[in-house]
Amino acid sequence: MEKAKGARALVGAHKQGVLCTISASREGYPFGSVTPYALDAQGRPLLLISGMAVHTKNVLANPKASLLVAEPASGENLLGAARANLLGSVRAVPEADLEQARAAYLEAHPAAAQWADFGDFGFYRLELDEIYYVGGFGVMGWVSARDFALR
Repeated sequence: MEKAKGARALVGAHKQGVLCTISASREGYPFGSVTPYALDAQGRPLLLISGMAVHTKNVLANPKASLLVAEPASGENLLGAARANLLGSVRAVPEADLEQARAAYLEAHPAAAQWADFGDFGFYRLELDEIYYVGGFGVMGWVSARDFALR
C-alpha cells in the first residue's frame, strides 16, 4: 500500500506528463507527447485534447496508452527521482461524468477555459489498469488501479 500512496501523491502533485500512445500512422511505434492532465475523484487522469492532435488520432485507433509522470531529476542521481507510469485505455468521458470532469480539469488548468468549448476539443479519461511506480533508487513495483484509487 505504501507504493500506492507514493504513486498517488506523485501523480496528484503534478499537472502534466508524457502521454504515450500507439501510433496510428507509424505502425509498431510508440508516440509520446507532453500533455496536461487533472485527476478525477478516483485518481484517473483527465485529458482535454483536440481531434487534430496526433495522440487523439492514435487513441481513437487504439485506446491503449500510458501516462508517465516524473519528478524533475537533478544533480548526479538522475535515476533517484520518483516516477509513475499509469497504464490503461483512453476513452471519451461519458456524458454523465462530463460536468465533473470539466470542473476538475478547469480547476487544475484555468487557462484551458479559453478552448475547452471549441468543437474539436473533448474531455477524455485514462481508465487505469495498472501503475508502475518508482519512488527512488530501490523502491519500485506494480500498483493495482484499485489500490491507486484508494485515498
